[in-house]
Amino acid sequence: MIAAYAALAASMVIVGGNVVLLKLLAAHLPTFPLLFMRTSFATLCLAPLVAPRLPAPRTLAILFMQAACGTLLYNGMMVAGLKLTGAVQAGLVLASLPAVIALGAALFLREHLRPLQWAAVVLAGVGIAALARGGGGFSLVGDALIFGAVCGEAGYALFARRAAGLLPVMQATFWMQACGAAMTAPLAIASFGQVHFTWLIAGLLLVNSLTSSVLAVILWYHGMRRVQAGIAGTFTALLPATATLMGVLVLAEPFTRGDAMGFAALFVSMVLILRPQRRPPWKRKASA
Repeated sequence: MIAAYAALAASMVIVGGNVVLLKLLAAHLPTFPLLFMRTSFATLCLAPLVAPRLPAPRTLAILFMQAACGTLLYNGMMVAGLKLTGAVQAGLVLASLPAVIALGAALFLREHLRPLQWAAVVLAGVGIAALARGGGGFSLVGDALIFGAVCGEAGYALFARRAAGLLPVMQATFWMQACGAAMTAPLAIASFGQVHFTWLIAGLLLVNSLTSSVLAVILWYHGMRRVQAGIAGTFTALLPATATLMGVLVLAEPFTRGDAMGFAALFVSMVLILRPQRRPPWKRKASA
């Protein structure tokens, strides 16, 4: 079980750290060619490691929807948002992810939310509003795009609950990246003329593809096969923490008073969402 926890934690740290890489790549590459090249390279790397067998239609449909949420919504909006706002601001907005996942689970998976979890959802909204009003002078549109990425990542996590165990880890990762490449290809064609590579950009894209599109996904699937979905969701808190820390340390972005106010509300929201549920006293006595 410790290995599964370590895999989930490492996956979220990798994704959070890649926010800085995406910020650098977004400044030099159009959104859809970036996503197409990243998912295509990941697919080519994984192809020799999997059996070339098409999954069942229902399984492929789930992986396609997961790719739509993870590639088009999360990564697409993240790249577009990072062209307008900073990595620190993006990391703070990403702190709303546990609350959004919990709300999505309640709406779409019929999971019950406790009163404290509803309070966490409200606090997440307050935190996002504080960042929009007082955060580091970045674009409101950029922050809105980052929140759209949060919704995409939440959809990815919810579909991951259904996809876990349907295929071996490597096959699930391969087919999800292949779906991502297929859906971004038509959107990338129109912008390929604007792509101007340097060795540095090519290297950053290679690292981003291998870490975020391959290693992080494999680790997440590996952990999800052994850990309950509710516990796995707690590890998403590492994503915004890593993204914010890397933005400050690597890009030297400021951490303002508005950022601090928004983060305080979002931090309390995460604590409430991730707090273990305790059984009421009468239920504990009944089971004794």
